[in-house]
Amino acid sequence: MRAPLCLLLLVAHTVDMLALHRRKKQVGTGLEGNCTGCVICSEENGCSTCQQRLFLLIRREGIRQYGKCVHDCPLGFFGIRGQEVNRCKKCGATCDSCFSQDFCMRCKRRFFLHKGKCLPTCPPGTLTKQSSRECQEECKLGPWGSWGPCMHDGKTCGATWGLEIRVREAGLAGQEEEATCQVQSESRKCSIQRPCPGERNVRQKKGRKDRRQRKDRQLERRPHQPGLQ
Repeated sequence: MRAPLCLLLLVAHTVDMLALHRRKKQVGTGLEGNCTGCVICSEENGCSTCQQRLFLLIRREGIRQYGKCVHDCPLGFFGIRGQEVNRCKKCGATCDSCFSQDFCMRCKRRFFLHKGKCLPTCPPGTLTKQSSRECQEECKLGPWGSWGPCMHDGKTCGATWGLEIRVREAGLAGQEEEATCQVQSESRKCSIQRPCPGERNVRQKKGRKDRRQRKDRQLERRPHQPGLQ
């Protein structure tokens, strides 16, 4: 009586093992390899525990959710490492790509990225860049510098009038942004009214020489008067 009972239990156990093996095989092949990298996997819900360093990605289809183990979280998700399991968590509703739940790297359409946030419009004090869908900090103008020397043709002497220039530094209000602002400048007319060093003596000598030459020409043009006999 005991021998047939043991035999019956052995047969039942063998049938159960074969059925379990068949279910595992179906999970590994019939579900397109979704159990790859899993530690615990089921036909109904896929992976529930992943191998070390892999991330558990759970996708929902209606009321059903299905797990898969991945090396990197896909677009729209970011990875969180934990002591028991590493998970892929979904980005915010307006975020297309993110570093964490609170920091977006790229926004969905009709939204603009500003300091890790996706906003419908760029805030005051920023410029909208349509190409990258980002909000860039406006240029912040500094104070005007002092006026430079009055110059004409690169010289500070030798002319009556010249120009003097001053500049105004411009930088971005946000230091993390790429510097694209330009330096501003303005000019105004100024009077030089002084000859270059040494030029006065040259002019004076030239003037005395010209006066002597004019005097000599005048003497040569005077008519000759014969002396009295």
